[in-house]
Amino acid sequence: MIRTAMPVGELFILGFFGKTIPAWLREFAAKYGLGGVILFDYSCQTQKYDNNIESPEQVQRLCEEISRLPSRPMVFIDQEGGLVRRLKESKGFKPLPSPKEFNHLALSEKREVLAASFAEMRRLGIHYDFAPVIDVDYNPDNPNIGKIKRSWSADIGEVEANALLVSEVARAAGIGLCLKHFPGIGGAVVDSHQEFMDISDSLRTEQEELFYSLAPKMFGDAVLVSHAIVRQWDRDNPMTLSAAGLARLRQRLPNTLLITDDMQMQGLQKALGTRQASLQSLRAGIDMLCIGNNLFDQEREMAAIAQSVEQSLDNGTLTGSAIKESIARVIRRKALLAA
Repeated sequence: MIRTAMPVGELFILGFFGKTIPAWLREFAAKYGLGGVILFDYSCQTQKYDNNIESPEQVQRLCEEISRLPSRPMVFIDQEGGLVRRLKESKGFKPLPSPKEFNHLALSEKREVLAASFAEMRRLGIHYDFAPVIDVDYNPDNPNIGKIKRSWSADIGEVEANALLVSEVARAAGIGLCLKHFPGIGGAVVDSHQEFMDISDSLRTEQEELFYSLAPKMFGDAVLVSHAIVRQWDRDNPMTLSAAGLARLRQRLPNTLLITDDMQMQGLQKALGTRQASLQSLRAGIDMLCIGNNLFDQEREMAAIAQSVEQSLDNGTLTGSAIKESIARVIRRKALLAA
């Protein structure tokens, strides 16, 4: 069998521990290419704020270092505001209130806060913000959304208006956005970091439709897919692993970059583990796998997962044409955000 060389590393967004690029990540990028990296301030391993982020100057140096890797990976970060904010004021970064608090600001204040934050990200060398959260606040006691103020509002009109404003300011700054968490987890009752969420009874059509209407309007046109289960679409698999669920999404958003939520979340780990879950997700139709190496350390296993992707292409359990399309979507985003 003749192997068709494909830069399968473009399918990965990888996290790592430390303030500089480790050797294993350099080796991965050199051998397989690399789509992106994700930066964290807090380390779940050390339980301290000693991971990738120390100061604006240090983050800028790190982003420059990342950009010099052979495949020029994109830099991703979770900068939603409030509790989910890797660039914190205490480290010298611009303020960014939680979405719930942001929703109550005057329009002029909203623009000012967003402009400062996105301009800072651009200066630092960050390409994509894993935001905005467009989950509607259907359950204020949701431990992962409502309870920690990650949703703008229970009013879907207010959610849409805020998202469009964020997109306008992000586009002006040149920062890509990734809507989350498809198909909408605002009504969930469990934390997706710990268990699979079954949102079959709480998902509303208007929430699903919001992703379809907003994604093409967002600069960077990307959607983060959750590990939620919707039994009406797939009785057995969460959305990140569901061919039926991802086909439903792809039919409505043919050009959107589809990215998994962190593949190390406990629901997936209990069911499959990172390697098998990653292969199933790619087979199902995802474009990029996010593996944070923060919830636990699998840094030395990343090359083996990329090798498994290559082997699956060779033996036909992964479809080469679909993977080529995914890689092309990644390359287009790199070109867009490097401009």
